[in-house]
Amino acid sequence: MSFSVLGLDPKILQAVQEAGYTEPTPIQTAAIPPIVAGHDLIGIAQTGTGKTAAFTLPMLTRLIAQPAGPRRATRVLILAPTRELVVQIEENIRAYAKHLPITMATVFGGVGEQPQIRALRAGTDIVIACPGRLLDLMGQRCADFSQLKFLVLDEADRMLDMGFLPSIKRIVNALPKQRQTLMFSATLSKEIEALTHEFQRAPKIIQIGRRSNPAETVTQLVYEIPKHLKTPLLLHLLKEPQMDMVLVFSRMKHAADRLARQLEQAGVRTATLHSNRSQSQRLRALKDFKSGAVRVLVATDIAARGIDVDGISHVINYDFPMHVEDYIHRIGRTGRANAIGDAISFVTSEDHGELRALERFIGRGIVRKKAEGFNYTAAAPPYNPADNERRFASPQGQGRPQQRGQQQRPGQSRGPGRSSPHNHGGGARPQSSGPSSWRR
Repeated sequence: MSFSVLGLDPKILQAVQEAGYTEPTPIQTAAIPPIVAGHDLIGIAQTGTGKTAAFTLPMLTRLIAQPAGPRRATRVLILAPTRELVVQIEENIRAYAKHLPITMATVFGGVGEQPQIRALRAGTDIVIACPGRLLDLMGQRCADFSQLKFLVLDEADRMLDMGFLPSIKRIVNALPKQRQTLMFSATLSKEIEALTHEFQRAPKIIQIGRRSNPAETVTQLVYEIPKHLKTPLLLHLLKEPQMDMVLVFSRMKHAADRLARQLEQAGVRTATLHSNRSQSQRLRALKDFKSGAVRVLVATDIAARGIDVDGISHVINYDFPMHVEDYIHRIGRTGRANAIGDAISFVTSEDHGELRALERFIGRGIVRKKAEGFNYTAAAPPYNPADNERRFASPQGQGRPQQRGQQQRPGQSRGPGRSSPHNHGGGARPQSSGPSSWRR
């Protein structure tokens, strides 16, 4: 099937062709016509299947077909959980709207407010935002959404996981009731689906593939390994030449920094991406990874949500994820757009419960593999009390890391030096009692 039969504007079709796309993906084929027809929609599809274009292309078509009001005002609001995802969506929209007289702006934390305030007050056509910073600026009466026509919630499940639901509700309650509302995600929980009765009107439900199932083009492997041998095993695997663009997931920020230093010391070009990094550092890490200036990117779940990089050959779960949804999104960074990719998980004795839960969820076992030529019997290094002191020292105010499964109680102090409200995925501090974000 061609994009030309989906009812898109000719100028948008021209931009799509110039971007090198010839055939729509299944989610695009299914979602674009009902959105062009004006329906609210819930889109569920695996990561890397083209969900951004599935809502952007028809939305732009409807936007240019509807004349703007007498005064300039924002007509499209897209909410996303992280700064990286906001930037990625903006890049995609700029490519598809290159032949249109459309203005757009991004709103997220970690950068100065003034350019964002000016863009909101000017009535930019499309605003792509993290909920926390946007709510802050709305409180300063900087935004005019009186002419809003479209609301998009991208990665809705992640925004719920990160505790943004109260902020989202406050934002939505301030928007016009007459609008077209779209929700897209790789996973969509029952809690989020229940919210459609509040946010949407008789939405069409588009589901491509089995809900929350990893992409079929991703080969999944498990390496069972003692905890002290995870770094040596990673270095051993990185000797393989086919591992040319590797995304490594760590559970905690300080552990990501430590692992990146160890890889650099071993001669592996590495960058890090987590919420303690400044916006310029995060953008630099992504740029270097995309360009091939670094071979390995070590990231945490929250910071990595917006990674949309073509050509990632391998995703490695250095720390096995605690939640099934995190596993789905992690390995979805490879095998994108029907490409082939490998997802490798290091599993220690502490991770067997989570691994069993994952296999029950996806309905099958994951292949166990042994690395050839690797010594699985190497002894752990001798205990050094100084290592423990350094680990629990808090030069950046991180303090003692939480134990697995431990949750921060509502109202519990985050301690000095923790991430500011705008460092949590670019938004306000989550208001849920879910797992503490500083670990990410």
